[in-house]
Amino acid sequence: MGLRKRALELSEYRNLPLLFTRRHLSQDVVSANGKRAFLVDTLQLVRGLEAQGLPSNQAEAITSAITQVLHDSLENVSHSLVSRSELKMSEMLIKSDLSKFKSEVQSSQEHHFSLLQLETEKIRNDVEKMRSELRNDIEKMRSELRYEIDKVTAGQRLDLNLERGRTRDELANQSAETTALSNKVDREVHALKAQLEAAKYDVVKYCIGTLVSISAVGLAVIRILL
Repeated sequence: MGLRKRALELSEYRNLPLLFTRRHLSQDVVSANGKRAFLVDTLQLVRGLEAQGLPSNQAEAITSAITQVLHDSLENVSHSLVSRSELKMSEMLIKSDLSKFKSEVQSSQEHHFSLLQLETEKIRNDVEKMRSELRNDIEKMRSELRYEIDKVTAGQRLDLNLERGRTRDELANQSAETTALSNKVDREVHALKAQLEAAKYDVVKYCIGTLVSISAVGLAVIRILL
């Protein structure tokens, strides 16, 4: 806001040299060698009025009035004009203000640039800090994930080993039961074979006894018949 106000003041100062120049030219017209020079030829004006049919006294009165008005106007204008020294002083003030304004603008730019650099450095540090924190969080998550994976893998391996042990035990039990059943079947088969052998022996023995009995009966019958 201060720089904008300063710029508006300087923009107003820009119109001063033109005004001072116009006033200075008017002063050159009004003053010549330090004495006032009237721009009206009173004699020619009186003669002109007389040529228009006015009496001499009226023409002189009108000329005197015009001269007085012109004199008063020139006095008022001379009071409102400035001198060369004042004009130079004003130009020096304007140049000084302009130089001061430029220095203020440059200082403000340097200040804003330094603030921008500080903000940029702060943002860069914040970004680096966020990157570091994010990197640490990622490493932590990886470690936790690796730990969980190892934990699950170890649990699965333990379950697999237990399942293998159970399967091995079941297979061993089934093998023992199969062996016991095979031995039992073998014993029963041997027992049946022994029983069959005994039965065969009894049958042979019975057959032999029967044949002997039949032979004895036949011999007895033959003896009786003879």
